[in-house]
Amino acid sequence: MSWIREGELSFWERLGVGVIRAGPMPRHIAFIMDGNRRFADKQKVKKLEGHSQGFAKLTETLQWCLNLGIREVTVYAFSIENFKRSKEEVDGLMELARQKFTRLLEEQQTLAMYSPPQSLFKNKGASRVSEDHGLVSSVVVVVSARENLEKHGVCVRMLGDLTLLPLDIQELIAKIELATRRYNSCFLNICLAYTSRQEISHAVQEVAWGVEKGLLQPSDVSESLLDKCLYTCKSPHPDILIRTSGEVRLSDFLLWQTSHACLVFQAVLWPEYSFWNLWEAILRFQMNYNALQKARDMYMEERKWQQLENDKAHVTEKLTQEGSSPRDSQTWQMLLQECRAKREKRVQDFLQALERKRVDFLEKLVTAPA
Repeated sequence: MSWIREGELSFWERLGVGVIRAGPMPRHIAFIMDGNRRFADKQKVKKLEGHSQGFAKLTETLQWCLNLGIREVTVYAFSIENFKRSKEEVDGLMELARQKFTRLLEEQQTLAMYSPPQSLFKNKGASRVSEDHGLVSSVVVVVSARENLEKHGVCVRMLGDLTLLPLDIQELIAKIELATRRYNSCFLNICLAYTSRQEISHAVQEVAWGVEKGLLQPSDVSESLLDKCLYTCKSPHPDILIRTSGEVRLSDFLLWQTSHACLVFQAVLWPEYSFWNLWEAILRFQMNYNALQKARDMYMEERKWQQLENDKAHVTEKLTQEGSSPRDSQTWQMLLQECRAKREKRVQDFLQALERKRVDFLEKLVTAPA
């Protein structure tokens, strides 16, 4: 089965697309695709069959996302907490991941992505794509013409503590990321061996590393900097977070990033998800769009103000240490601008060093002897 299931929408679904696209559309949707095991119990089949059915539903959902013009999808594939499940289930999920990632690399000699009709986007860019909580099997790409690879390529990112995964799966992940990292039309973020608390702790560790290496000064540390050190630093925060199966909790998923997202909890089990469930979630987002956008704007203004206050405090401290004070407001503004420029340069150099460290980690996995 391909990563995106090709197929035509029904007349009513096409009508639904036209209606929902008249309102503000989300750029980024995050999914906790829950209910695979309960579905298996309901159908009296093995749990792994439930996860396989979840993957089949995922491929269909990704096609819906493309039809709706959704530009980015983040999915909860496997939590660190899932390692506590039975050895049989964990081993089965790892094998499922192994098979799906291998297929992603071998389906053709190169990766490409299904190209939705350009009329859907009207020059607003291409689309981005998704996966399931406990279903490590879901990455989304379908082959198109090789010559369209760069134009319609999908960038696949694996988010989480990858060192907790089997080494051969780490190698597959590294190959996928390196093969797709320069594509920027569509984005699929797959959270593997992930929890939000671990992600935030890791971001703090990265900032501490930057200070230790002399790339940052302690005064550079801020909420904005931590945001840039999260696994999701290259993505906008999700507009919608959807969880299926009726559970009303986030399960340690994207806690930082969803503070201003529309949270949608739906009772349907993931393998039974439908186009109209997704349509309903987007409708809820549209109904709350103005309030959500206002909260986001206020938050960004607050963050800018806080950064300005931090820069002012840094200038004041520096002048105090030097035993001097600015003679006029013009001199003060010049010193403040200088402080801001130096801070931004340090942060930029630090983030480039972080990216280089990440790429080096992936490249070593690919070149490591078997």
